[in-house]
Amino acid sequence: MTATILDGTQLAEGIRHEVRQQVAEWSAQGRSIKLAALLVGQPPASLVYARSQAALCERMGIDYELVQLPEDTNEAGIIRCLSELNNNPSVTGIMLHMPLPQGIHAPTIQYHIDPYKDVEGVNPANIGLVFYGQPIIAPCTALAVVEIVRQTEMTLRGAHAVIVGQGAIVGRPISVFLIQQDATITACNEFTPNLREHTRKADLLVVAAGKAGLITANHVKPGAVVIDVGINRITTTDDAGQKVTRTVGDVDFESVRDVASAITPVPGGVGPVTVTMLLRNTVEAARKQRARNP
Repeated sequence: MTATILDGTQLAEGIRHEVRQQVAEWSAQGRSIKLAALLVGQPPASLVYARSQAALCERMGIDYELVQLPEDTNEAGIIRCLSELNNNPSVTGIMLHMPLPQGIHAPTIQYHIDPYKDVEGVNPANIGLVFYGQPIIAPCTALAVVEIVRQTEMTLRGAHAVIVGQGAIVGRPISVFLIQQDATITACNEFTPNLREHTRKADLLVVAAGKAGLITANHVKPGAVVIDVGINRITTTDDAGQKVTRTVGDVDFESVRDVASAITPVPGGVGPVTVTMLLRNTVEAARKQRARNP
């Protein structure tokens, strides 16, 4: 068996087409959608992502502003900046670039993003509402996983889904979304003994542990759908003896693809869909703000 590759880049492009249409309809009504991205300090990876994000927003017709604060900005200063963005009617979406400087407690900062402008769905209020099935804006990565699973057309009702990794923004919301689809859930974390015993029973295996190569072919039930959320940078030596850095997931792709029925690659799987869900959430945020304040 060779697994079907779940191409996140192709799926993301289809969703972007829908987003472009929605933004165009919004603009035709004389309204604009604006995403403000807050960056504290100048982490190189975040700066690269911000430039990519700005270009993508431009293609979608979404206004974009990168708000930069010095690295030594304290918690109160970051919260003050968020308050200004919350109260700015021209800003319809807010995202917070991670990581924050050392000593800044991310959940405290995320709590101060207006839930109606929280396009990443990271405010604890939005994450909490996921459990009631009525989030204002849901977490992007969890939405991306659900969208990819939907594309496989697998029947979730009664399926056994195993989620490895129970982070507050990814693993736990994914677990709840799948419960709401009547799947039977096993939630595994770093303290789960005999991980293989659980993963081998999964019809759907979602891995978001942040550990390169954690899941091998021996962990996977033949015919399972495998969604790899992990993004890890590793350094290896190529045939010429040179050090090479590359991005890999939590799943050993080459071995698992011979066992699973479908699998997401890394890169090119969950990542592109997550970025696109941010854009979809940006439109959704503007729509919900308008409904709240017509």
